Amino acid sequence: MTARPCLPWPAQVLRQPAADVAEITDAVRAVWADMVDTMEAMPGYGLAAVQIGVPLRLAVVDCSEARGEAVLMANPEVLHASVQFREHEEASPNLPGVSAVIRRPRAVTVRFLNAAGVLEERDFVNLWATSVQHQIDHLAGKMYFDHLSPLKRKMLIAKAEKVRKRG
Repeated sequence: MTARPCLPWPAQVLRQPAADVAEITDAVRAVWADMVDTMEAMPGYGLAAVQIGVPLRLAVVDCSEARGEAVLMANPEVLHASVQFREHEEASPNLPGVSAVIRRPRAVTVRFLNAAGVLEERDFVNLWATSVQHQIDHLAGKMYFDHLSPLKRKMLIAKAEKVRKRG
């Protein structure tokens, strides 16, 4: 498969909710394979299909140390979230050169269609939980900086624009 380019912010698809995936087909598996290749090429901990211009509720996450343990998800949704939070510096290849510390639940239980087309529920903790929530936000048309105050968000986007202009 192939690493695909990530769309630059503010591409419209990044602000629209993605469509549900009806079933796991070879075409869906091919998109997942490209997404894993793209994630590894960044390198990153996860990727949502909308980031590469595919408006489907598909996500991949791999926070393993050795890599090669990507969780492939279709239609992921958070069922339960921890009352404990953790902060982590987040970024996006769609808005390169900037990042922000975001506070999210430390653990989540997520339901999704897996690569076999079976509905699965899985618990994710720490970095895995952060990455899964980050990808689910993308699938809902949200970016990580939407969790910031309006002033911090404006400053982050302005800084990203300066980085982009510098080349």
